[in-house]
Amino acid sequence: MISPPDIQLRHPIRRWWLVCALLFATGPVAGAQQRTSLSGFVTDAETGESLIAANIYIAEVARGASTNASGFYAIADLGIGQFHVRCTFVGYQTAHVQIELAKGDQRRMDIQLKPASKSLGDVIVSAEHIDDSEARSIGVSVLDPEAIRMLPAVIEPDVLRSLQRLPGVAAASDYSSGLYVRGGDAGQTHIYFDRTRIYNPGHVLGFFSRFNPDVVKDVRLFKGGYPASFGGSLGSVLEIRSKDGNRNESSISVGFGLLASRVIAEGPHSIGSYMFAARRSTFEPFLAALSHIDNLPSRLYFYDLNGKVTLDISQNDIVTISAYRGADLATMDFFLDGKLDIRFQNGMVAGSWTHVASDRLLSNFTITNSAYSSTPRAHFGKVEVRQANQIYDTALGADFQYYGSAKNDWELGFGASQIIAPLQTIWDGTQRISWRRKVRYVSAYVQDTYRASHRWVFKAGVRGSYLEPGSHYRIEPRLFVEHRPWERLRLQAAAGRYYQYATLVTNGVFVGFDYWLTSGKGVQPAYGDQIVIGAKTVLAPGVTIDAEMYYRTMRDLFKPDPFLGDPAGLEYTEIFLIGRGWARGLELLLQRSRGRLNGFLAFTLSRTERAFPTINANSDGITAGYPPKHDRPHELSSMLQYSLGRDWTINAAFSYATGQAITEPAARYELHDSEWVSGSYYNVWILVSPGLNTSRLPPYHRLDLGVSKTGRLLGAADYELTVQVFNAYRRRNQWVVFYGENSDGEIVRTVLPQISIPLPSISLNLAF
Repeated sequence: MISPPDIQLRHPIRRWWLVCALLFATGPVAGAQQRTSLSGFVTDAETGESLIAANIYIAEVARGASTNASGFYAIADLGIGQFHVRCTFVGYQTAHVQIELAKGDQRRMDIQLKPASKSLGDVIVSAEHIDDSEARSIGVSVLDPEAIRMLPAVIEPDVLRSLQRLPGVAAASDYSSGLYVRGGDAGQTHIYFDRTRIYNPGHVLGFFSRFNPDVVKDVRLFKGGYPASFGGSLGSVLEIRSKDGNRNESSISVGFGLLASRVIAEGPHSIGSYMFAARRSTFEPFLAALSHIDNLPSRLYFYDLNGKVTLDISQNDIVTISAYRGADLATMDFFLDGKLDIRFQNGMVAGSWTHVASDRLLSNFTITNSAYSSTPRAHFGKVEVRQANQIYDTALGADFQYYGSAKNDWELGFGASQIIAPLQTIWDGTQRISWRRKVRYVSAYVQDTYRASHRWVFKAGVRGSYLEPGSHYRIEPRLFVEHRPWERLRLQAAAGRYYQYATLVTNGVFVGFDYWLTSGKGVQPAYGDQIVIGAKTVLAPGVTIDAEMYYRTMRDLFKPDPFLGDPAGLEYTEIFLIGRGWARGLELLLQRSRGRLNGFLAFTLSRTERAFPTINANSDGITAGYPPKHDRPHELSSMLQYSLGRDWTINAAFSYATGQAITEPAARYELHDSEWVSGSYYNVWILVSPGLNTSRLPPYHRLDLGVSKTGRLLGAADYELTVQVFNAYRRRNQWVVFYGENSDGEIVRTVLPQISIPLPSISLNLAF
């Protein structure tokens, strides 16, 4: 590994290790002072799954805590005497425990929560856990896995498509599962699955993601202003955790759908649990029946394989090994003699060791490996275009949480990774691009949560990172403040600086052609500042309204120059345009999470803009900013679910958005005898526009409907039958516009629509 210069890292690293040593040293000191504490894990009583962000509250001292990503909580400096402990988690019955602490008592109390019976009348389909203090932090959205399965979907229930319905999250099209969060592009949202970075997580040409809803336990989207424990992303972070597996009994669940089927097996073993799942497309017969329709794939399939083993080594040590493998293959004909063949795959393996060092100190050590590979081929007559695109990411991490006192909790972490990203492009037998980027990245962070009183909370942190080649050393301060003037109202603010060392290059149509480029020597990392303020209030039990305003900058954005032409023979630094951008917005979310009728209504008012040299430049060389395609000034989304009783549920989801920005031509001219790649000569029409993305498509809107029935099948299995319709009223939303010429020499405008017909879907899930 290349070591960074001593002058840059020697002293910072010593300081980080000194802080870590002090944290470990405070453990015995705390014990010597005979202070009391309460700590433990919160789990599902039926399955043994850890519960993330469960709330523990002690009324006598008016203090509480939320479980972390491992399901662990700790409350220090409780004093002595009797205490009433209340533990809550949405969708579970509240647990009440009476305890008595003597001087120096460091009580370990693991809590098991029982799932709430449907007879309790709470149907949970909310996009956020309303009673979850962590989930109601500024810029955080938590998606209930049950909601993923219930929302009407294209082809399959999907994590990323469900997130697209939240305020501040835009979708590129009906065919894309990419997340465009608060003005950022899809590459500015970093996605982690079981602590492992996932690259290009799209299936079926981007229709939906690789995350099988059957294996998902927790989905947490940090839309902005995220804490110091995350880094490397200019905009947002999506963290997904998979199920550990049932620790109490073995079970098998299967699901059958028109377009995909799946199976999941889970259960206990001698010292822990296991979970294995598989999903594969089953729409080959569906495609065969539609073979007479032009521009549909002639061959298309995908599969996903998930596995996880949890080892309970001791009461204080848990080891997990998680793995994933998925692949896609698609072949389609287009135009007269064009053919497209796309093959891409994703894989990851992660190992994690969670260790409870004391009642105040929790540590987690991880090693992860992620790999992505794509090899698309396109044929235009006799011309073949090939691309080989891979990315390999190996990372090590160590994270510590120290519950210091009634006032302070500390977080500390270190990380190191190596990314190798080869890219090769061959056009008509001639190699145009052959790059092999290899970067090494190290980081460290420290963060303190300071509770000045029960009304004021401050969270301050700083993150340091170093990238080689290029000797890029960066510092990122973060700050969060919360004030609760009264119990039902939270006023919050967050600010910070964020850096990103890689950019996603995408054509916005087929994810198989997407690839990543990294900063390096001569290419500075992109960076930006974020400011977010918000107010969150509880109007009534189970009814909340949240409002957030944000402003963010984006500087040193780097992307390939679209006017460059042939990059062969150029230095890596010569292919980029360096630009800037900004985004601002207002988000409103009204939500009801209890009762027979529940759901949410979300509205976003926002703008985002980019500016790059030579793009939208006037005669004096002065460039004007332009809105990217994902700029949606107005967005409205809603989801309602109603329980009919007797295990019947209906739901409806509506979406509205300003039409995407496009470039309309205003004039044209002709080039005679222009030589193309094949060596032949053609007359080429050139269309001229007044500027990039200066026009817009008509507004987008769509209604989706669904109905589900649950019950017992022949006394042998629990079943869930779901019937859904996507685009119920047949809205013909526009997607891509092409311009051509007819026999009279006139310009012809051809619109390629999004999914323009009602698309039905039916699935049956069985649990044995």
